[in-house]
Amino acid sequence: MSISIGNRILLGFAVITAILVALGLYATSQIGTVRETIDRIVSRDLMVLRQLDDLGNRARDLGVQRRNAVIAVLMRERGRSVKDEDYYAIWRRTAAATDTLFADLTRMSGEFRTQSISSDRAASWERLSGALRDTLQTYTVYRDRSDTQLKAVTAADFDAVETMNAEVSRLYEATVSGIDQTRSALDESIAAGQRGATGTYERSRLSIILTLIGAVALSLLVAWAITRAVVRPIEEVMTFVARIGTGDLTVRTAATGNDEIGRLGTTLNAMVDNLADLARTNRSSTADLNAAAAQIRASAQEQAASVEEQFAAVQETAATVDEITHSGAQISKRASDVIATAQASAQNAKAGLRAASDTAKAMDAIREQGEAVAGNIVALSEKTQAIGEIITTVNDVSERTHLLSLNAAIEAAAAGESGRSFAIVAAEMKLLADQAKGATVQVRSLLSEIQRGINSSVMLTEEAVKRAAAGKLRTDATVRTIEEMAARVEESVQTFQQIVASTNQQQLGIEQVMGALQNIRQASQQTAAGTREVEMASANLTELAQGLMTLAERYRL
Repeated sequence: MSISIGNRILLGFAVITAILVALGLYATSQIGTVRETIDRIVSRDLMVLRQLDDLGNRARDLGVQRRNAVIAVLMRERGRSVKDEDYYAIWRRTAAATDTLFADLTRMSGEFRTQSISSDRAASWERLSGALRDTLQTYTVYRDRSDTQLKAVTAADFDAVETMNAEVSRLYEATVSGIDQTRSALDESIAAGQRGATGTYERSRLSIILTLIGAVALSLLVAWAITRAVVRPIEEVMTFVARIGTGDLTVRTAATGNDEIGRLGTTLNAMVDNLADLARTNRSSTADLNAAAAQIRASAQEQAASVEEQFAAVQETAATVDEITHSGAQISKRASDVIATAQASAQNAKAGLRAASDTAKAMDAIREQGEAVAGNIVALSEKTQAIGEIITTVNDVSERTHLLSLNAAIEAAAAGESGRSFAIVAAEMKLLADQAKGATVQVRSLLSEIQRGINSSVMLTEEAVKRAAAGKLRTDATVRTIEEMAARVEESVQTFQQIVASTNQQQLGIEQVMGALQNIRQASQQTAAGTREVEMASANLTELAQGLMTLAERYRL
């Protein structure tokens, strides 16, 4: 994927947030539905209940007013004084109000029956409407008969009033009983409404629970997908880095792309390529250095043998000169021997001069190769520092992720029960951040070990360069000494020729020869010491080359 790690995590949070928002909106909608249902049931039932209570009161008022009128007529018939009131007019107003209540109740029961929330509720309203119709029919007969009776009361027709009284009373009781039955039907409707509200609540609760379970499952799936998209590439890179730490430079990581892990994988692949090139160059240079050190050591051993021969020749020359001082007769013969020996010494000196020149050239080659090795190792050190900067960037990302997960956990805790899934995701992010941080610590430890090995190689290479430079200086001193020795040998040859030519200068020639021999002896001793130092330096150089070869063999190319 070309999406960065930060955008992947942000996308996961956005998806989970959208799920939570959708869940909240759905729960709010269900709660609104339940509330609307309850409000509808309560408002309608209370309205009808008030109307029925008012209707019952009106019906009882009609009965009381009718009885008062009948009682007044009967008392007036018996000659008792009664308060003069227009009972009929009062009853007519109450009857009109009762008619209005019946009409309103009939209309509302019909409307509520068609707008019921359930079939049970509709059946209850149907029963209520039927009871109300029956009660209305009874009430209509009761009202008409009461009206006739009250007209008789107004006309003072006492017989008619008394005759109709029993029938009107029965109709009154039937009307009140019908209203009570209608009230019972309303109670059934209220119970059905309560059951409907409970059912709506249960359905809403179940749907919210199922939606919550689905949201949690989807959130876990999103969290798992994010974890797989982030952790798996990091584990592959860590395995790749671990194999590099063991010296395997043949492996390459497949984690390449435009995200952080892909860029890290590309950089690590480039680093391994550079390390492989550097290891090959180091191995080749070390092999050349080892061969050059072996040649220098062989040349030093040959030079030491030549110096020993030269020293023996000088000893012989000294013995010859000593014999010259004891035997003048043998001066010519000894002088000839000395000349021959001196010429041989001159040839040996020239050979030693050539060997010393070759040694100096070998020292220069060793120094140049050592400097090349040091440059390659410094380049390797710069690459490891670049890797360290990349690891620092990864560590910074893990720390920011850790802080982000902490903030998410705080928000989840503040959200309470609804933020539990969000807290789980935050915990998983925190665990991921901790694992990424631990991985960067391991990579940093491996880079530290590589850096220490590089520093050790640089120190060894610099020491080899210094020793090669010191060997070069000693070789230059040897060259100068051999040149001086050759010059002295030539002087010795000339001296002995003068001895042969002139016996008178024998003593002076002998003294010159003795002085020359003394100088040659000192020069030979110095040459021998320098040769031993060159041999020791070459041995150290050989040991250094073998150590570099051992280090180079650690890497598989």
